[in-house]
Amino acid sequence: MSEFINNREQLTTKNTDRITILKQTFQDIHNGRNLDEVKAHFDAFIGKITVDEISQLQHDFVEGISAAELQRLYSQHSALFKGSIEKESHQTIRPEEQPGHPIHTFKLENQEIEKLLKTKIQIHLWQFEKEGSVENVYKLLEDIDLLLDIDKHYSRKENLIFPYLEKYGIYGPTTNMWRIDDFIRDAIKEAKQKLANYNGEKEEVIRVVNYVIQEVGEMVYKEENILFQMALKNLTEDEWIKIAHESDEIGFCLTAPVEEWKPERKALQEKAISEGYIKMETGILSLKQLELLLNHLPVDITFIDQDDVVRYFSHGKERIFARTKAVIGRTVQNCHPPRSVHVVEELLADFKSGKKDCEDFWIQFKDNYVYIRYFAVRDENGTYIGTLEFTQNIAPIKAIEGEKRILT
Repeated sequence: MSEFINNREQLTTKNTDRITILKQTFQDIHNGRNLDEVKAHFDAFIGKITVDEISQLQHDFVEGISAAELQRLYSQHSALFKGSIEKESHQTIRPEEQPGHPIHTFKLENQEIEKLLKTKIQIHLWQFEKEGSVENVYKLLEDIDLLLDIDKHYSRKENLIFPYLEKYGIYGPTTNMWRIDDFIRDAIKEAKQKLANYNGEKEEVIRVVNYVIQEVGEMVYKEENILFQMALKNLTEDEWIKIAHESDEIGFCLTAPVEEWKPERKALQEKAISEGYIKMETGILSLKQLELLLNHLPVDITFIDQDDVVRYFSHGKERIFARTKAVIGRTVQNCHPPRSVHVVEELLADFKSGKKDCEDFWIQFKDNYVYIRYFAVRDENGTYIGTLEFTQNIAPIKAIEGEKRILT
């Protein structure tokens, strides 16, 4: 027994030492120590690291830092961990290898993304570096247009995988990876803008396209070696089924699932909606009638409760902004890109304090002119119980002229 106790104490000491070394390694990177020296120390004393350790350390160390510093650190983290991430060896069934499984589809997309980077963008960039002709500019512009499709890949990751990881207390990808995704989106748009309006600024084009190539490639590595492993380890089969069913609503990048995913066990059966009735002050409706009524409104509705948790959204035929069922039960702050969260929090603070009862925005979005309205929902005593988001494409309304008095 005493030998067992001693062994356990040694193991605990060893684990404590490992955590201390890992934290010091991250601290050294943050303090600007030479990466080769840090990696040599890491290889000598740690060797391998798990995805859980990476997620926790990144969450602990990168909160509250600037965008530029975050980009530097993420790049250095990738260089430090390459070849050192432990694979899950005990897993006998590999669902991600089944066609149609969300991870299988993500990996197919990553293959197409890497092919686009290596066989088109990189080659056409080299040609552009030699000669900034109209033809070479156009080739590169076509490639960048294709790469814009990556937004769907990132949006599925952010709106379908991240919410489930948060459910298990894993916030690193949400707070950090989403910000890097946004940097990449912005860089791709900048590259397109510079190429579409090219006027001889060759070095600027080369800089931004090289940045895109590097960051997109590194994101593929982070997804496949950290994020996907983390998700496969934590998410249940039911959750993967829900993700697969909701992926179509956001769309796919450069390719699509080769077939529908059919797990070995019986597929998840959706519960039929109850035909029970709801008595309201101005009428009585069945649950089915109420749901159909809300889904037939020519607007999108989303409701969050007093704790900022998304509780409901309507599901009309033509939604303006994509919504997936994974957002239900998620805080509204985590449903927005990190760079816009402060706007959301300021608006909610005004509603909760009573400073405002509504706020309106209007934007151009694709072919739509979108009118977005937010309303503080209060009970009969004036107590705040949540916020209603009301979104409508008003382009057809703005186009109305004259009068219509007869039935057509």
